[in-house]
Amino acid sequence: MDQFRIMVRGAGDIATGTIHRLWMAGFRPVVLETDKPSAIRRQVSLCECVYGDAAVVEGLTAKRAISLAEAVRMLEEGVVPVLVDHAGKSIGEYRPDVLIDAILAKKNLGTGRDMAPTVIGLGPGFCAGEDVDYVIETMRGHNLGRIITEGCAQPNTGIPGVIGGYGKERVIHAPAAGVTRHVRNIGDTVEKGEVILRIHGSENEVTEVPATLSGLIRGMIRDGYPVTEGFKIADIDPRQDQYRNCFTISDKARCIAGSVLELVCAAYRERQSKGGAM
Repeated sequence: MDQFRIMVRGAGDIATGTIHRLWMAGFRPVVLETDKPSAIRRQVSLCECVYGDAAVVEGLTAKRAISLAEAVRMLEEGVVPVLVDHAGKSIGEYRPDVLIDAILAKKNLGTGRDMAPTVIGLGPGFCAGEDVDYVIETMRGHNLGRIITEGCAQPNTGIPGVIGGYGKERVIHAPAAGVTRHVRNIGDTVEKGEVILRIHGSENEVTEVPATLSGLIRGMIRDGYPVTEGFKIADIDPRQDQYRNCFTISDKARCIAGSVLELVCAAYRERQSKGGAM
């Protein structure tokens, strides 16, 4: 299985669920990321290793690789390699058997069906049978995790799924442009209206960002990250008794990961039936 080449574009929280599931099943993916990931759920996002230190999510360790050759060596060492290659230039060199676009940018940023024998896209922006072979539904609801073999995922509504009776209130967007500075941290319990971070703009302007509801801070963008107005910066979970949720892979990510694993196993079996020629 370690000779079956897999590449995953993106290492945010949803992508991390997929990477973790593949790794636990015995597959060894190489991961591609941007040089400045903006993950909100940083405690469960392997992309955090891009900033220097190793990232560990539920026992799985990821480290930044400086080249594709080093990434391959890291696989042999039992570490998930995360290579900064937002444009996917290394895909052609690595020639993966399966390519998974898990960026969740709500649009296709350059993944093509010709990049690998099996190409999978997560969420809106992809069309099965056109730019990818399969699309995985990422919208919460009855079809979450459904494998689409023809057509597209549901379009992005911009409204988060409802948790504990709250939807759009759960997610906080930057009210102004500038650099973020934390006041509270992931895992903290906060009350509605309490300041959780500040945005330092130009000309010494400081904008305070309050909690939109009472609950746990489940996600918050990195301290010192430059944001534009409207940028997603925090996520609050109204279920105050669910502290562990801040540090574990979500039900949504695991559901999507299961569907990806199903497709990867099918591609692996097909490869084996052809004699496993590399």
